[in-house]
Amino acid sequence: MAAKGRKTATHGLVLQALRRDDHAPARIGFTVTKKIGNAVVRNRTRRRLKEAARLELASLPLQGVDLVLIGREATRRRDFLDLRDDFRRALRKTGVALEVAVA
Repeated sequence: MAAKGRKTATHGLVLQALRRDDHAPARIGFTVTKKIGNAVVRNRTRRRLKEAARLELASLPLQGVDLVLIGREATRRRDFLDLRDDFRRALRKTGVALEVAVA
């Protein structure tokens, strides 16, 4: 996916996006590596990413795209509203949010 899709980094996360040739709902994956911390820290970081994505995508129904959110060291310390803003900004930078607005 990384070679074919679009990738952008913000302060709180990295987003990889890949267009599909269908109109099925967006598929979302989450990754947090061991260098972020132990299992407790990684799971908390992943839960923050999941909640930010859930809240933002509730008002922006994406179709035909695969998304991967990658947690960073700053993800767990970032204010939650800033993390949501990072996700919105990453969607715009990869062009996913723009494609939805046009379609």
